Formats: sequence, structure tokens, C-alpha cells
Amino acid sequence: MLDRLDLRGAADIAGRLPRPEPISEGSVTAVREIIASVRAEGDAALARFTKQFDGAVPPSWRVPPTEVAAARDRVDPSLRAALEAAADSIAEFHRGQVSKEQTHTRQGITIRSWDQPVSRAGCYVPGGRAAYPSTVLMTALPARAAGVDQVVLCVPPGPDGRVADVTLAAAAIAGVDEVYAVGGAQAIAALAFGTESVGAVDMVVGPGNVYVAIAKQLVAGSVGVPAAFAGPSEVVVVADGSVPAEFAAIDLIVQAEHGPDGLAWLIAWDPGAADAIEAAIADLLAVAARRDDISATFDRSGHIVLVDGPTAAAEVVNFIAPEHLQVMTNAPEAVISQVSNAGAIFRGPLAPASIGDYVAGPSHVLPTNSTARFAGALSVRDFTKPMHEISVDAEGLAAVGPHVAAIADAEGLEAHAQSVRLRGIGDKVQEGSDNE
Repeated sequence: MLDRLDLRGAADIAGRLPRPEPISEGSVTAVREIIASVRAEGDAALARFTKQFDGAVPPSWRVPPTEVAAARDRVDPSLRAALEAAADSIAEFHRGQVSKEQTHTRQGITIRSWDQPVSRAGCYVPGGRAAYPSTVLMTALPARAAGVDQVVLCVPPGPDGRVADVTLAAAAIAGVDEVYAVGGAQAIAALAFGTESVGAVDMVVGPGNVYVAIAKQLVAGSVGVPAAFAGPSEVVVVADGSVPAEFAAIDLIVQAEHGPDGLAWLIAWDPGAADAIEAAIADLLAVAARRDDISATFDRSGHIVLVDGPTAAAEVVNFIAPEHLQVMTNAPEAVISQVSNAGAIFRGPLAPASIGDYVAGPSHVLPTNSTARFAGALSVRDFTKPMHEISVDAEGLAAVGPHVAAIADAEGLEAHAQSVRLRGIGDKVQEGSDNE
């Protein structure tokens, strides 16, 4: 079920690890064609692709705001309470990420800097295999905390052409302004370029299958897109015999149940622990409701890697750069202190990734496909852009003007040099009204 690699004593660990499968050119071509069709045909292309991939076209692309509000009251009260509790935690965490305006003054030059939120953000939430109200909260609430004026949500409709009540309820709780019943690469194109019914946005965020992730990469530049490739789910569990085997087993299964394109690795230096965890996986899988999806993930990219100890375990982790990393050992810091590439780290036996998926606070939209090497979780910063204002007084112009002129002269940019010389550097400096 899980391929086993014994790397104990290996000198070149990274060289013996299986490489991630590259994204196929066929997938990129297919997504490129979808995007081009949506740009050219607008709503007509949305209808064609939604019928093809989702089986039904909704009566209107935008879900009526009254329907979104009503869904909040239709869901089970205990579920609504859980969503509201999760929303509180997520919102509080992200409000703490909001940076304050800063002012820096040196030699008569004052720089005021701040983070300016984008005006309109598009949040993508997957559908099809399951409803994901948690992803609504994990994308919309960071945008709200950042100060985004308009938050837009795209989610695939079900076979009946409707969006699930639980997803709409989460949208109401998160304060989403507009909900559209469209998914897939066509939704990303609609958010990026607009159609007759869907207004274009400034930023597109959210996880999805490989086609959605490719689509975000292809529209980047026309619209803002986080650096992370938020694709199929990944987990690496580092475990020894100090925790019950079923803890590690269920946490591998948790991410594998998202579908067949994910990744699930167990790293251990105790062969007995690895054997016990593998046996526990088999027992849990036998009764799992989504065992076909779980088995597909394990068969495609499930591995047990035996290493010499914590240092080698961290080396494997850093090579994979997984979305989720769970460390369940008797000395977790020995591994974690050496990890530099991971989307989110869960420490100890009582911190399953599901806590992070729903209620801890940080967004569960995390980097996959090795992009944790340079990107992290979705955050307030993804919805803002740094801006600054520069003001100069007479002292400042006198101090830096000659340097500006010298560098401009060296670059052959006469007007740049003249812009400070005309203001009287070396002679009498003409003060602006702002500095009087």
C-alpha cells in the first residue's frame, strides 16, 4: 500500500528520494484553452464548461444574497455554532497580522509606509467531492482582516446547479459580498478577467485541484496571485514509537482522503514503529468512508521512509517541502529545529492537522508542490500591497541632491540630474510649501 524506502546509512538521501511528478503539458494546454475561451466568450464559456465538468448550469451565476443569508439559518444550529467559533478564531488571528503605519526620517527625508489592501478579492473554494465551508472562512476572513472592500466567492455548483447550504452559511458568517456558482479553471478566468456576470477582481486566492492551481499561475500578472501553489493536499508525518500508532495512521489518512492527487509520507527511524503504523493504516482504511480516495493517494504517492534519526528526517522533510508536517516523537524539537521548508507544522500527539484545518486560526490554504521552499500560508499580507510616501525638506535635498545628480550623470540620465539641480542644490535650496 505504501512504498517503503530504507535510507538508513545512505550518504545521499535527497538523491534517492522519488521526485515529484511534473505538471503535464497536456494539463497546462487544457487550462490555457479554458482561460482563452472565458476571455473571448464570457458567460457562454462558463455555461459550457460548467455543464461539462459539474453536470448542471445554475439558474443564475450569482447566488442571490437573500439565499446566502437564509442558508445561515437553515443549517443545523450546532454546525452554525461550530462555524461561528471557527470564524472567531480565524478572524482574531488574522487581525493580529495587520501591520501599523510606519514613519522613518533621516537627514530631512521622511518616508511614511503602510500596507494598502486591494479593493476586490476573489476567493476560490473547491467543491465536487465535498463541501468546504472551512475554506470559505480561511480565505474570506483574512481578506476581511486586511481591509479588502469587496470579497467575492466562487464555488462549483452541485449536480442540481445549487451551492451547498453549508458553504453559503459560511459565506454569510464570513461577510462575503458576492457568491458565484462556478468552479474550476473557468472560475479563475472569470475572476481574473471578468464576464458579463462576474466582475474582475484584483487578487485571486484559494486551493483547488491541479487545474485550478495551474489556472492561477497562468493568470498571474493580470491579477494578483499568491506565490504558493495551493494544489492537492500533502502530509508528512514524522513519528516514533512514543505515540500510539493509530495517531500517526489517522493523520496520514486525514490528508489522503482529499483525493488521489495528494501526497502522504511517513518518516521514521524505528522500523517497529513504522510497521505498527502501517498496520494501523490498514485497519483504519478497512472501515473508512472514503477508502477509494485514500487508497488512490497511497498507491500514487504514499511512502514510508526509514532514516537514521532526526537530522536525516529533517533532510527528507526539507526536500519534500510538504504542505502539512506533523512531528510526533519524544523529542519533536530535534526535528523541527532543522526544518526550513513546510507549509504548517503540527507538534506533538495532540495536534492533528485537522485542528489547523478548522479552528486554530492560521489559514489552511498552504503551499503544495514543493512551493513551501519559498511561500507560506495565505495571510493578510497576500491581500495588501506595500505603499510609501516620500517628503523632503531643505536639509534633505541639500544632503542627497549632489548624490542624486552624480549617479544620474553616471547613468547618462540628464533630466534626473537636472530635477535636483533646478531645485538649487549647491546654491540656495527652494523649500516647498509642505516644509515651510
